[in-house]
Amino acid sequence: MKKGGKKKVGCPSELAECLIKAKEYLLGGYETFGDVVPSVAGLACYLGKSREAMNEYARKDNEFSDTLEAIKTVQENKLINKGLTGEFNSPIVKLMLANHDYSEKQEINHQTAVCHLNLSGWS
Repeated sequence: MKKGGKKKVGCPSELAECLIKAKEYLLGGYETFGDVVPSVAGLACYLGKSREAMNEYARKDNEFSDTLEAIKTVQENKLINKGLTGEFNSPIVKLMLANHDYSEKQEINHQTAVCHLNLSGWS
């Protein structure tokens, strides 16, 4: 080891331990925990923490933030695929996909078609 270099010693931080467990949750731990789809709320329950704690960890650590985004991405993908196959309840899928910026759009044309009749020559 170079002079002046420090080696980390001691117990891993709470954040580091949560990051390891968050990745475990993402990679299938959510299913063994009983969650149908992964979620930030599910991760919070898995870790025994609050949703706010998850957001605080994400603000402090880019890797934790990336893991939360990956959880949301896996959730979105499962919702789409299971919704298309009919394995998930369609109204619930629609509701949950709204959190992923999906929406049902209706375009309404308020212009009225005007019909012009040429009545010249009619008696």
